[in-house]
This record gives sequence, C-alpha cells and structure tokens, in this order.
Amino acid sequence: MKHILGIIASPRKLGNCELMVKEMTRHVPEPHDVQLVRLQDFDIKPCKACYRCLFDKERCVIDDDLNKILDPILEADAIIVAAPTYLLGASAVLKLFQDRGLAFSAHIDRLWGKPSIGVGIAGIPGKEGRTLLDIQSFLTFLKTDIKQTRLVFGALPGEVFFNEANRQMAMALGQSLFGEKTIPEQPCCTLCGGDTFRFLENGQVRCMLCSNAGSMEWSPRGPFISIQRGEHDMILTKADVIHHREWLRGMKHRFAEEKSRIRDIAMPYKEGWTWIRP
Repeated sequence: MKHILGIIASPRKLGNCELMVKEMTRHVPEPHDVQLVRLQDFDIKPCKACYRCLFDKERCVIDDDLNKILDPILEADAIIVAAPTYLLGASAVLKLFQDRGLAFSAHIDRLWGKPSIGVGIAGIPGKEGRTLLDIQSFLTFLKTDIKQTRLVFGALPGEVFFNEANRQMAMALGQSLFGEKTIPEQPCCTLCGGDTFRFLENGQVRCMLCSNAGSMEWSPRGPFISIQRGEHDMILTKADVIHHREWLRGMKHRFAEEKSRIRDIAMPYKEGWTWIRP
C-alpha cells in the first residue's frame, strides 16, 4: 500500500486545486491511500535565518506548525502538489513553506527521490507567469523526483473540469506518479530538465530551476539549450544537497572568524533611522 500526500496551496475548499489533486489520486494504479494538507490551515511563520535547525537537534526552533506538515511529507511514499496563480506566480504560502527548507536538510535520506507530480492553475491562458516554475522549485527543494508538472486553466471553482481534456491530463499525471520519469523535450535544461530560462549577455542562458548557466544554439528542430554544472550545485544530486548542507553549517565557523569585521561594517548603519513598527 502506497501512502500519498496531497498538498493544496489554495484557500478555496473544493476549488480547482483540491479537485485536481483528488482527481489525480483516483488514477494512480498502485494500491494507495491519500492524506491531504491545505497549507493555509496551518500557522507557518517566515524563516528567521538563524541556521539553528542545522545544529539544534536538526529541528526548526520556531514554534509553529511546520512539523505538522513536514512529518506527513516524511511518512509519505509520494507527493502531489497543486497551487493557484496569484499575480503571475504561485500563491505565497507555497514559498513560505519552502523558505523553511533548511529544516528539511536533516531528512535528506527520507526525502531524496520521493516521486512527485505538480499542477499549477491559472484563470487566464498565458497569464500563469512563473507558477509552474514555483511548483517545480517547491518539489525540487523537497528533494523529490518530479515525474511531471503541468498547467491547467480555470477561474471559477470547478472550472478546470469544464474542459474534459483536463480530466485526461489529471489521469495521465496520476498514472505517472510511480512510473518512469517523463523526459522533457528541448528546449530544456540538460541538467535538471527545467524549462524556464534567463537570457544573459554573450549568448549565455541561465536555468531558473537549478540556476546553472550555459548556451543556446539553433538546430533544424529549433533552439537547443546546453547547461553546464556550476562550482556549487545545490540540487542535482544527493551528494550536492549534502555538500550544500555542510557549506551552510560552515557559515557558523566563518561568522565567528569574521565577526569583528562584520560589526565594523554594520555599526555605521545602526542609528538614525526611522522605523514603522506594528
């Protein structure tokens, strides 16, 4: 029996995100059960950038509901996430949870390679902005193995299923959850499979998912993008994730070494400013 966790990043009950997640789970061929999480139901505070989760029993010290979501993620065999588009990006609660990701570093072995699928939902075709990239980033920093991510369109609650093709998409996504990874077609990042890029000077491009750079060339079948590994990769392999965690832990020693220098730089900016307080 497979245990599937559906993460819904929308406040709407029985809205498009919830319906898509439930429809996808109906088509997972393996025997399974399903638990659902609506992120807005939980008190998730912003990361304090204290790094203590890397050292203090490797658990976040903020007193909120983070672990009420993280524990089911750890226990699940697979993850499904759906998020709506707000102002050309996924709803902020998805990034709020992701920003607490340093606390995930203690659980690399339990998270790495967990299969996942994701759906972004927008009200107007062409106005989805970076929503799909946000979902891909969320699943990547959960250290999952992303099988597929797709976009669907619908503004009214339930409108995604005005279009029967979206039901077929949900079926295909559900069937892929424990199957082989879908290989994206070019143009895509040759390292992580990402399909969103920033165009730089001198013909260089940067993948916005793994943040590595490379080049774009034109072939008879269209643009071909080739991305090379950087000096400090964070997500491509399990070894990269562990190396980045150790680099972060090393900041504690580096801070101690540079403390007086940091203080000298910061002190001239301490006094004489007007703050608006709560």
